[in-house]
Amino acid sequence: MNHSPPIVKTRATEAAYDAIEQMIATLKLEPNQPIVESDLIQLTGLGRTPIREALMRLVASGLIEQQPRRGLRVSEIRIAEHLILIETRRVLERLIAMSSARRATPEQRAKLLQHAHDMVDAAGRGDLAGYMHADQALDRVNHEASRNPYAVQAIIPMIIQCRRFWYAFQHEGDLERGAQCHLMEAEGIYANDPERAMAGADALMSYLMEFTHTVIEG
Repeated sequence: MNHSPPIVKTRATEAAYDAIEQMIATLKLEPNQPIVESDLIQLTGLGRTPIREALMRLVASGLIEQQPRRGLRVSEIRIAEHLILIETRRVLERLIAMSSARRATPEQRAKLLQHAHDMVDAAGRGDLAGYMHADQALDRVNHEASRNPYAVQAIIPMIIQCRRFWYAFQHEGDLERGAQCHLMEAEGIYANDPERAMAGADALMSYLMEFTHTVIEG
């Protein structure tokens, strides 16, 4: 039996999801903006079916909302709720960091360390796009290395919300501090040291908490 069509379909859906998620995270699709399928088809070059399937996943993750008689819209950035989101993300980040420190392959450990150094370099140059690219690459390897698909599935929407929050209020942020937190976690994973890896994850979440308080109080 030929199984190639479902595989192609899955890849197209993943591509659509990644593209739309990136547009939401970087505010190219702004909070409360209506979702127009034909625009997304044109922007991504993908078909209607993968776009619709991707939108369903984004609704399930809370990044897009279905409104009665008004269709789909990008969800709002709820600043006050962001602190609760980070509290929850902290628990999952610690679990993933610990799991990766124990389970990562030598190749994954090396990649994590390289991506973390790339973040530090980009932060030093003030290169936000390079920083975010390295951050996403680090997350992908970290999630794969953790061998915990349940934690990964739960945390991805939270990461996207945090990334979007960062883009919205980046003038309050500190790239270099964020990069150093990632480096601490990556060094812990590289050294097979769960405690150090979790300390890095904790430091990152504490920084994001402070960043959010600065935005709220500003």
